[in-house]
Amino acid sequence: MQSSTTQTSLTVSRLGLGCMGMSEFYGESDPRAAQRVLEQALELGVTFFDTADMYGRGENERLIGGFVVANRDRVVIATKCGIVRGATPADQRRDTSPAYIRSACEASLRRLGVESIDLFYLHRLDEVTPVEDSIGELSRLVEEGKVRHLGLSEVTLEELRRANAVHAIAAVQSEYSLSTRGPDVEAMIDACAALGALFVPFSPLGRGLLTAAYRSAEDFKGADFRTILPRFQPGALEQNLSVVDRLAELASAKGCTVAQLALAWVLARGPHVVPIPGTRQLHRLAENVGAVDLSLSADDLAAIERAAPADAIVGDRYPASIPIPKA
Repeated sequence: MQSSTTQTSLTVSRLGLGCMGMSEFYGESDPRAAQRVLEQALELGVTFFDTADMYGRGENERLIGGFVVANRDRVVIATKCGIVRGATPADQRRDTSPAYIRSACEASLRRLGVESIDLFYLHRLDEVTPVEDSIGELSRLVEEGKVRHLGLSEVTLEELRRANAVHAIAAVQSEYSLSTRGPDVEAMIDACAALGALFVPFSPLGRGLLTAAYRSAEDFKGADFRTILPRFQPGALEQNLSVVDRLAELASAKGCTVAQLALAWVLARGPHVVPIPGTRQLHRLAENVGAVDLSLSADDLAAIERAAPADAIVGDRYPASIPIPKA
C-alpha cells in the first residue's frame, strides 16, 4: 500500500523507516544490524527512508547511502538540513540561509552517493531567514535536478502557506502520536490533506513509550538521550505507563501489540499520513509493518480516546533547559 501527494508526484510506502537511531541517541549503534534492518524493511514493502545531515554529524547518511545506491530505483530517500551540529549533540544552531542550504544539499548528496535527493526537508527554520528565501533556494536545487521534492519540519500553518506559495511542498514532518498531539498538529494534518501534501509523523511510538518496552531507567542501555526526557523521569514514567497499560488491554482484545495499536491509530488519521517509526531490531520492524494491516473501527477509535485522551501523558517533549537532538 502506498501514499501519494496530489500536488506533486511523490509516492511513498504507507509506512516509512526513521533511521536516526541507527547512528546515535538511543544507545550503542551496530552498523551491520542496521543494514539488516534496512534490507528487511525493503523486503517487507517499506520504500520510504528518513535521515538528516545532523544525525551522527553526517554518519547516518553515510550508513544508509550504500543501501540507497544499491536499491536506487526502489527507494525514496528523505533527508534534512537546517540544524547545524557542533562537537556534541547538545551543541546545535539553526541555519536556513540560501548559502547554507546549498552547501548542505551538496554534502548530503556526497554522503548518500546519489545524484538527486527524493525529498529534502528544512529540518527547522532559523527564524532569521525569510522562509520565502529558503524555499527559493530549494526551488533552484529542484530546477538543477539535485532535489526532487521539498518538505518542511515542525512549522506553523502560516509558514507552510508562505512556503507553498513559492514552491509546492510535498510533505510536512512533525511529532505526532497518542502521546504527542493537540489542536495545532491536528490542524496541520488537515491542512496537508487540503493542500495535497503528505503529513509525516516522527516518533509515532512516543520514542518507545508506546511500545510498553521501557518500564524504568534500567531499561535504557548506553548513551540513551531518553534518560533526560521529562516523560521518562521517575514519577512521570509511572503515570504514563498507566496510560500505555490501558492501551495494551485494548490491543490484547484486538489480537495485536500495543505498538501496532498506536501505529494503526496514527495511520487511521488519513491516507496522507505516513508515520516513520524507527527501529534497530528486526522483530520490531516486522511488528511495526504489521500495523498497516490493522483496521480500527469507530468503536475502536473511541475506546482508544477514552484510554489515552490527548492530555493524559505527563511531561514535556524535551527538557526546558538542556538542548537535545530534535528528530
